[in-house]
Amino acid sequence: MSQINVPKDVKERIKASYDTIAQKYNEWTRQHTPLRLEFVTKIFELLSLSPPSRNPHFLELGCGTGLPITQKLLSYSEARVTANDISTTQIELARSNLLGPGGENAGNAERLTLLEDDMTKLSFPDQSFDAVFAFYSLIHLPREEQTEMIGKISRWLKPGGYLVANFAERDSEAIVMDKWLDKDDWMFWSGWGKEKTMSIIEEVGLKVVDSDIRMDVVDVSFIWAIARR
Repeated sequence: MSQINVPKDVKERIKASYDTIAQKYNEWTRQHTPLRLEFVTKIFELLSLSPPSRNPHFLELGCGTGLPITQKLLSYSEARVTANDISTTQIELARSNLLGPGGENAGNAERLTLLEDDMTKLSFPDQSFDAVFAFYSLIHLPREEQTEMIGKISRWLKPGGYLVANFAERDSEAIVMDKWLDKDDWMFWSGWGKEKTMSIIEEVGLKVVDSDIRMDVVDVSFIWAIARR
């Protein structure tokens, strides 16, 4: 792992890596499932304390194969889910997992929208979403783009809506691994560190209601935060 300047082709290389290692990544990421589901459950509990929203709309940034998080979001009563990923392969797997034949997918087609794109290119009307979920995804953006993305999310959230995301604990402009899970999977991360990340969240009009540094199963700490619009 090395700290360097942000490569100009960072998005293309991240997409290529996730396309290449999709199956291996999805097996590896199962170990992160309990922590992600814990934070989804926290959002569900917070939403239950607010006046009910008819057909709540959730946005997931970095949905991967859709399992288990997108699937969990679809379990929320009458929820609509927009799920985004930069990887063509991951979106194809999500489509197969969540929209393919099978009784467990009944009704998903009317409630699920899958979007393959760089998240920074997404555009939605203001106040579109009741909650935005970004697990292990914002950290792949150059950190200036993380700042811009948090601002967009704030505008996309309805009043009383929530952002839940994890961020890099370290203040690092660019961290690169030439071989992450496989010999072909170059990967990039960045972050502002806790103090500045929390400041950015507050500056765009969100109120941090929960934040904690949690050790990941791979012995890396992340900032896990919930913020309310």
